[in-house]
Parts: sequence; C-alpha cells; structure tokens
Amino acid sequence: MIAKMEGANGHAESGGDVPVYSIHNVPITEERKPYIQGKKSNLPHAAVARANLAPSEETPQGSTQDDWAKKHSHQTVLQQHCDFFDRDHDGILWPQDTFVGFYRLGCGLFFSAFAVLVIHINFSYPTCSGWLPDPYFRLFLNNVHRARHGSDTGTYDTEGRFIPSKFEEIFTKYAEGRDYLTVGDLVNVLKGQRNINDPIGMCGFIFEWTATYLTLWPEDGRMMKEDIRAVYDGSIFQRIADKRERKMEMKKKKKKSQ
Repeated sequence: MIAKMEGANGHAESGGDVPVYSIHNVPITEERKPYIQGKKSNLPHAAVARANLAPSEETPQGSTQDDWAKKHSHQTVLQQHCDFFDRDHDGILWPQDTFVGFYRLGCGLFFSAFAVLVIHINFSYPTCSGWLPDPYFRLFLNNVHRARHGSDTGTYDTEGRFIPSKFEEIFTKYAEGRDYLTVGDLVNVLKGQRNINDPIGMCGFIFEWTATYLTLWPEDGRMMKEDIRAVYDGSIFQRIADKRERKMEMKKKKKKSQ
C-alpha cells in the first residue's frame, strides 16, 4: 500500500511515493517514525548490513580519520568496536584488557571492575569455540557476534555487521530527527526496543549505554550522533584515551612546576 500525501492512513515525504508507515488509530506508529531514505541520500542501500564499515547519512564513508576504516577493513564493525580493548591485538580479550580499556576511557576503578564482571561472566562462554567454558573468562573476538543480545537497537546484526538504517532509526524514532541523544531519549529507546521476558538484554542495554555516556561524558548532556556512530565502530576510543592521558600529563607537569 502506497500513500502519496498525508492522510488518515499514512504519510509521504517530498511528494514521493512512500509506504504507509503510520495510522492515526495506532498512535505509537505516529510517535516513532521510521527512517525514510530520501532521493538525495548520501547513503545508498541503507538497509543492507555493512560488514566492515559504519556509515551514516553525514559520514557515508564511515570513519576516515586516521584511516580507521581502511586499517580495520579485515574486521567486522563489532570486532572493530572491541579492538581498542584488545591491547596486543591477538583476537583474545582477557578480563584485565577490559579493565584497562574502561579505565583509560575515564570510567573509574569501580565501573571498570564492574564492566569486567558484566562482560566476561555473560559473554565469555558464547564466544568459545567448543562446549566447555573458558577457565579464564576470556572473550574470543572471532566469535564475538555470538554475544549479541536482545532488547538493543538492532544496529549490529547477528553476524556483527552494521545496519545503517537501524542506526539512523535511533534518531528518527526517539530523538525526533535531532543529531543527538539525551538521557531521556535513551529511556525512550529502552522502552521502545525492549523484548518481552528479556532481563539480560535489557540489563545489557542499560550497561552499554551507561558506559557510552560515561565515555563520551557530554558537558551539555547531549551525546552527538557522530560520536555515537564512532562508538559503534570503536574509532573514537583511542582518541578519548589519548586526550585523557594528555590532560593527566599536563596536570603532572603543573604540579612539578609549582
């Protein structure tokens, strides 16, 4: 069914033919608008999952800073997300790797230790190749796609690829088209994306977005779209860690000079 103008059964944009995506009798369909790709979109085939690239309407080439996309083209986007924490890049994430990574991102001792428990207790076994659990609770990144949980945004697919349309939909559905998310928006995302009888998935969502907020720590409370996209492919993590370490060095130098 196609709607050519706004009416009781649907909407259309820019005078084009757009499938009916909302009806007045079901208000939630009007409240949460899907992502509709415009004719002049910079993001072709937005519904097709990208194996090794995390593009958006604003950055159709993905993360180009420091040649991130090129250097990590051998990894899925979900593996790229984990790459910062894999300090020796051997494809194995030890609990201490996770702790050091979160601490370098400014999450503090308590949350970094908490992150180790949450991530390695819940996600170690699914990434193991055999039936036996790993005695060291390591994560094996070649199987990290198995650790994907429910009640999330669906931006990662079940193979660890990145679906641009799902990423864009976070903002069309829950941020009214704005290019940032607030804590209030995230509450709405959780309400909208949660699955029935999925406490593990919902807790995973809360943990992951809490970690994202702590990592980005926006002074105005707004997590910008591009920063969130860079969290998905992990390209922002090293920049944040380097920035924090430079600030710490400057503080040490000031103390010495006093």
